[in-house]
Amino acid sequence: MPTETFEFQVEARQLLQLMIHSVYSNKDVFLRELVSNASDALDKLRLEKLWDDGLDADVSDLHIDIDIDREARTLTVRDNGIGMSYEEVGRLIGTIANSGTAQFLQELREARDAAGEEGLIGQFGVGFYSGFMVADEVTLLTRRAGEDRGTRWTSRGEGTYTLETVDDAPQGTSVTLHLKPADPENQLHDYTSPWKIREIIKRYSDFITWPVRMVPEKTGDGEETPEPETLNSMKALWARPRDEVSDDEYHELYKHIGHDWRDPLETIRLQAEGTFEYQALLFLPEHAPYDLFTRDFKRGLQLYVKRVLIMEECEALLPPYLRFVKGVVDAADLSLNVSREILQQDRHIEMMRRRLTKKVLSTVKDLMAKDQDRYATFWREFGTVLKEGLVTDTENRDAILAVASFASTHHDTEPTTLKQYVERMGEGQEDVYYLTGESRQSIESSPHMEAFRDRGIEVLLLTDPVDEVWADAVGEYEGKKLRSVAKGRIDLGTEGEEEADDEREKRSEEYAGLLGWMKEQLDEEIKEVRLSSRLTVSPACVVSDANDLTPALENMYRSMGQEVPRAKRILELNPDHQLVKGLNQAYKEREDRTELAGTVELLHGLAVLAEGGQPKEPARFVKLMADRMERAL
Repeated sequence: MPTETFEFQVEARQLLQLMIHSVYSNKDVFLRELVSNASDALDKLRLEKLWDDGLDADVSDLHIDIDIDREARTLTVRDNGIGMSYEEVGRLIGTIANSGTAQFLQELREARDAAGEEGLIGQFGVGFYSGFMVADEVTLLTRRAGEDRGTRWTSRGEGTYTLETVDDAPQGTSVTLHLKPADPENQLHDYTSPWKIREIIKRYSDFITWPVRMVPEKTGDGEETPEPETLNSMKALWARPRDEVSDDEYHELYKHIGHDWRDPLETIRLQAEGTFEYQALLFLPEHAPYDLFTRDFKRGLQLYVKRVLIMEECEALLPPYLRFVKGVVDAADLSLNVSREILQQDRHIEMMRRRLTKKVLSTVKDLMAKDQDRYATFWREFGTVLKEGLVTDTENRDAILAVASFASTHHDTEPTTLKQYVERMGEGQEDVYYLTGESRQSIESSPHMEAFRDRGIEVLLLTDPVDEVWADAVGEYEGKKLRSVAKGRIDLGTEGEEEADDEREKRSEEYAGLLGWMKEQLDEEIKEVRLSSRLTVSPACVVSDANDLTPALENMYRSMGQEVPRAKRILELNPDHQLVKGLNQAYKEREDRTELAGTVELLHGLAVLAEGGQPKEPARFVKLMADRMERAL
């Protein structure tokens, strides 16, 4: 049969140009596509042979070959798989939107042979054309298993292609690329370089089921052709039974994908079966990377489809608060765009995300129950980032709270869980108390803690910036309200200790004049002056109203570019402190209260300093303090 020339369909010609110039962001993936198609052809031959034992095809050594000819600047990817007939080449290659694999899968589904779907990758009619990104001309030579004659297809990707029948084609398919000159500035590498081929295969096709072989270059004249080198490991650890894989093999895979020299803290295996199948192999690192909280931190799992790497960092598979988790997810089928580089919106992605998230959290819970030392390591390294999920992931909030632990006044060094806190709550205590600050020491020395310390009431000591946000967002735990000891009114009185109503009222009347006058003096700074039930040692403290943002939260939002109004605080006085008693007495006795106003400023400034803040006018505060110290000498 003579050589015939055909024109691509209009749609195919347009898509071909789009694919050559803009579909793929990385030209290296052409080899991934060709190897994937070859693997697909080998899978189909294996299944055809199982169905038809009389098929005249050799399946004893199914493999993929890569041949390089530096002088001719050609690269050939060859398989001994199912091959194509003359009619199939014209139908499948001439129409990019068509697909031998898609049609084959449809036939399998109609035959209700779901097992036959295993191992088939992608659409040949799409990935095949990625070769034109790196080649001026592409030649395809193929012979379908069981047939005597083969077909040669040739095109320069400019709108036409030729077809001819040949007599000496081997079983399977070979794709020969006549490579363009190397152009590093446009990311067009020298694909006749063996090290570059090894790199691409290792990166994208290392876990392909079939061996990918390359004949090494000769080093001298007259030397015998060396034995072919197998480039891929074919060791998809996630697809092998647990008892067939050693811990060392898991650790080596983690070090490779996690770029870490240490072993992982924990290895997590997951296999989902049913209508949508996938396998996952995840790792919890032992140490947090230095850039975990930077904007440029690279997160996401490696996503494979049928053991072919699709995305290096698939962020959609885990929420941001689990960005430290490393690993691999291998799906049976996913809705990808034409270049396989971007995931379409797919319910399967959301299904995997939810299942993987729950699996990671349940693993941490098991660590907490069975291995306190490793759990302590995990929480020390990743507790801060995990608590971000308390704000962003309401669906898994309870699961995160179950694995969270916090410093508390119950013990100097050992953390506690919310469950343990609730179990220790005394009779009559209705709320879970906490206080935020920069360090444990600063929190424990805060005036807000005095009454709690005196009454032996446990307080959680929260020192991470995110604690300000999640504690307010969560609100309660098992029906117990989470209350900051620095917000709102605090009444810790118990039966037998509460003041009589007439005594409380009498004290309020005694200080009413001073409180009203102080409010006038500090009107720009505070919204209210009142007597405190939380102070036992300090003369005063500032607190936030129950529904107001704390200063730390205000500063956090401003640092993120969100302008929020500055809330006025409440100044609380300790009526049992001698300074406050003296201030009240002086207020009642003096008509000229000019000097007393300076004392009030100092008292407010000291209260602000005690909680780690800064007076509005530090220079004026220092001058007032110096004047008072001078008079005292």
